[in-house]
Amino acid sequence: MEFKIGDYVTRNSYNNDVIFIITDIKDDEAILKGYNVRLVANSPLDDLRLCDEGMRKDDFLDELVNESVLDRSLDEDFFYLPPKLLQLDGDPDYLEKCLLFYKNNRVMAFGKVVKEIDLEKNVVKYLEEYKPDILIITGHDAYLKNAKDDKSDLKNYKNSINFVKAVLAARKYEKSHDKLLIIAGACQSNYEELIKAGADFASSPKRVNIHALDPAIIATTISLTEKNKPVDVIKLLEKTKYGKDGMGGLMVNGFMYVGYPR
Repeated sequence: MEFKIGDYVTRNSYNNDVIFIITDIKDDEAILKGYNVRLVANSPLDDLRLCDEGMRKDDFLDELVNESVLDRSLDEDFFYLPPKLLQLDGDPDYLEKCLLFYKNNRVMAFGKVVKEIDLEKNVVKYLEEYKPDILIITGHDAYLKNAKDDKSDLKNYKNSINFVKAVLAARKYEKSHDKLLIIAGACQSNYEELIKAGADFASSPKRVNIHALDPAIIATTISLTEKNKPVDVIKLLEKTKYGKDGMGGLMVNGFMYVGYPR
């Protein structure tokens, strides 16, 4: 079968578990980007299977973009002031999905496409420009297949070192976790090092893939939880696609002010 750029495919050698889009073809090898998971991979063309439109349906995504995280059934005399979000994302398609999710949940969010390797040198500039309360740093990552099972070594990851450096730079800019909450990482990222660097939430405790919207789900839920009200971290992680295997983090309070009267 002949494949072309833009085709939706899965990999036979991985039991066709993840849907990818072909972004480039070089000789007999395809460069793949996850359709809804934050993963970039290479694959021989003869290992690919074409996906039809029905196979590409994502019930998890459809449910999220059409439903609000917040139950706005409180007394109409109250008004709400959610925090400001800034997302730096290495992938424009995933960033667009996240910004739509924020918009549907009526959260003020700004987004910038920043390649992973450029995150460290740009993060403070954008923090100064937008002055967010919550910062999301994400893109693509992977735990390298040829790594000798040393999950602590940042050299064994595609982009974890870039996420860690960006978090460190952001924490140097604002040390207080109450003034700047940070969510960082992508598929299979080094969770422990991201938390050590100063992230409040990060991926991936079990080095699994994460959904494109997982960081946005966490950011939005915290944004729409009342100020000083504890966030149930277990219930929060259960909202994400792969739960505590994909995302983890600290016990935090909400970031939304509630006022009265409207």
